[in-house]
Amino acid sequence: MSQAPHLQNSLQHIIREAMEISTAKFVKTVERATKLLQEENGKIGNFQILGRHVKIKPSGEAVVVSDLHGDLESLVQILQQSDILQRMENSKHVSLVFLGDYGDRGEFSAEVYYTVLQLKLQCPAQTVLMRGNHEGPKDILASPHDLPTQFQTRFGKEWIEAYHKVVGLFPHLCNSVSVEGRYLMVHGGLPQQARAIEDFAYAHERYPKNTFLEDLLWSDPLESFEGVYPSPRGAGKLFGKNITEEVLKALDAKILIRGHEPCSDGFQINHDGRILTLFSRKGAPYYNACGAYLDVKLSDKCQSAEQLIPYIHRF
Repeated sequence: MSQAPHLQNSLQHIIREAMEISTAKFVKTVERATKLLQEENGKIGNFQILGRHVKIKPSGEAVVVSDLHGDLESLVQILQQSDILQRMENSKHVSLVFLGDYGDRGEFSAEVYYTVLQLKLQCPAQTVLMRGNHEGPKDILASPHDLPTQFQTRFGKEWIEAYHKVVGLFPHLCNSVSVEGRYLMVHGGLPQQARAIEDFAYAHERYPKNTFLEDLLWSDPLESFEGVYPSPRGAGKLFGKNITEEVLKALDAKILIRGHEPCSDGFQINHDGRILTLFSRKGAPYYNACGAYLDVKLSDKCQSAEQLIPYIHRF
């Protein structure tokens, strides 16, 4: 049974609304999405939600989209090229997962936020919105944080209300996603001492005393290295292959799927195939040649990220 009638037909309508949206309607959409996320708990469709962690059954299909940073054109291209909305309409076992970083950098940040929130509202049991470092806590929010300037340009004198509503949404976005026996998904990296799903699910509640949330949002893998190093980003850490192996084993996962790092070819593989990094936006200030997203059957048991390459779509 369809969860969102005529969703595919509504894509153009959603994008048109995004480009013309009033401050009042934008604020209302953010409020509705925030309320929805606040109330999510337990079994919802194909998801099992614990705290801010979403567990997806190892069946059906998923399209995974990484950093967008205000790149509405790439988002629309992904949605159209993957035909994900029609597939979600036809089957409740098709999921759409966003890895965070919806705003900043690109000029259509408000429009990207509006679009992904509408998708969540229309297909709540099939859409996951994760938190990126650009949706992080105020004390480790990415810099430059140009969302206020973008909102001033987009909404004029009413920008402050729209901006504060979006910032209020950030803490309710998901910290992580897992597919049992297969994948762990985060925006940035892995906390060195994490050994259970609860460490991910409740990382936001334990921050800042516990730095797990900072690591999830900010950390990056480092090749030919073990342990952790301070990150040149000023937040998070650089973590070695042994950290990846230990955390994935503890969580019964084979591959970490993440975003956070620009990739000139749209994706890269690290730690001997244990990590796949995706980057789904194009253009300045990253100037990557390609963006990419993942379109994968969740029942497949891939042992290495190299086996996921046929399911990576570059554009």
